[in-house]
Amino acid sequence: MASLNTNAAAMTALQTLNSISKDMATTQSRISTGLRVNEASDNAAYWSIATTMRSDNKANSVVQDALGLAAGKVDTAYTAMDSAKDVVDQIKEKVLLAKTSSSEDRSKIQSEITALQAQLTETSGASYAGTSLLTTDSTAATTEFSVISSYNRDSTGAVTTGEINVTLADIRLIDSGGANAGILDTEFTTTGAGAATASVMTLDVTGAGLDETDFNDMLTGIETALADIATGASSLGAAKSRIDLQNDFVSKLADAIDRGVGQLVDADMNEESARLSALQVQQQLGVQALSIANSNAQNILSLFR
Repeated sequence: MASLNTNAAAMTALQTLNSISKDMATTQSRISTGLRVNEASDNAAYWSIATTMRSDNKANSVVQDALGLAAGKVDTAYTAMDSAKDVVDQIKEKVLLAKTSSSEDRSKIQSEITALQAQLTETSGASYAGTSLLTTDSTAATTEFSVISSYNRDSTGAVTTGEINVTLADIRLIDSGGANAGILDTEFTTTGAGAATASVMTLDVTGAGLDETDFNDMLTGIETALADIATGASSLGAAKSRIDLQNDFVSKLADAIDRGVGQLVDADMNEESARLSALQVQQQLGVQALSIANSNAQNILSLFR
């Protein structure tokens, strides 16, 4: 029925156009942002999950940075520890040579030992980012080198973090606190005719009255230090391996979380492009339908002129 007061066809066409315009705005937003869930109003549940997981991934990024820094420190310490082992081996050789050498030759040998001891001081002070793990204070409150290795949040929201720890006493070459609790400055006593107290860092093969027992005690002290260095190197090697494995795991975990978030909120660009094209066609047809409806109303009015 044609009506002068109500153009039902035009109203229907206008409602259709409004609906199409709204759908186009949604589709264009998805194409421009790449997200089908960009705000809580799009899908409250998915938006909440994605927001939480993105926050967790920011924490994982911090963990990765910490692991990377720790890897550099541990690798530096391991390299220095390995070098120290070689230097102590050379000191052992010099002491063994001095055992049956003349006094004059022992003086020359001691000059070489002194140079090697100076090298040990340099090696033990090797640092990364201002931190030396091999020269530390045995009297300090900190007894471990610790690095955060994971960030975990349970279903209740409670957060826990994992750590990788290295006991400093196991890798301390020189005690910077003066307590001589390092591997190289721990003292031993020779029990021969030239009885004295010494360490790898202070032993002297030119002492008066040194006999076979004294030299054997020196060599025993050196062997103890070498065994402790080997133990320390093993601790550092194990820590380095674990740090590398954890860093790789956290990297893969972050990628997995990103993929999971994408599954929830990312827009399918092919689908959205096809939808936009269809909506553009629908919009054109809607405009034509509205034009026809208005034209029909004008025709009716012309009958009364």
